[in-house]
Amino acid sequence: MSAGAPRSKKNVREYTVGEEIANSISHGIGALLAIAAIPICVVTAVSHGGGVALAAALIYTISMLLEYVASTLYHALVPIPAKKVFKVIDHSAIYLFIAGSYTPFCLITLADSNGMLLCLAVWALAIVGVALEAFWVFRPRWISAVIYLLLGWCVVGFLPPLIASLPFPGLMLLLVGGICYSIGCIFYVLKKVPYMHTVFHVWVLAGSVLQFLSIVLYVL
Repeated sequence: MSAGAPRSKKNVREYTVGEEIANSISHGIGALLAIAAIPICVVTAVSHGGGVALAAALIYTISMLLEYVASTLYHALVPIPAKKVFKVIDHSAIYLFIAGSYTPFCLITLADSNGMLLCLAVWALAIVGVALEAFWVFRPRWISAVIYLLLGWCVVGFLPPLIASLPFPGLMLLLVGGICYSIGCIFYVLKKVPYMHTVFHVWVLAGSVLQFLSIVLYVL
């Protein structure tokens, strides 16, 4: 491993108190919305689908709740050892949430178009991302951003069956949500600029809302 590859602890800029308050509030709102999303998705899945739809709904909503709760706690904690643990959990949960967001589309919308294959591939890549978070803490931030983007846009290879199976409004909500996440990645790597991480949070929240609407209205 080259000396210049990973970020050293000294080069990592800490967030100010004001930034952490903004970061906590932004994803605290996301956590509340995720809590509200669970019964909505479960009821919708039970009403319109079967066991697969219910399982997909639970995987999706639980992964969303995990991400927003982990992020909120990480940013809300003062700099103590527990904060470092929640940082790893927070960043790992991002990968799980992306994979969880794929799951309803893979298991329901793309069920007859190798959706299970896509689901397995996405979850495998998510596990790789989690391993990186756990064992290569001081890596360049762009590496995480690239994996987030790769995970998020794996669906491009399945666009034809997705277009054929998903109603146009649902497809637009899915794609625009993905664009919001992608724009957010730009701000994610700009940690040295004050409040850019909060801006990243806002874009992620927007992407989550749009894709939630796609899932609950057109997939489950």
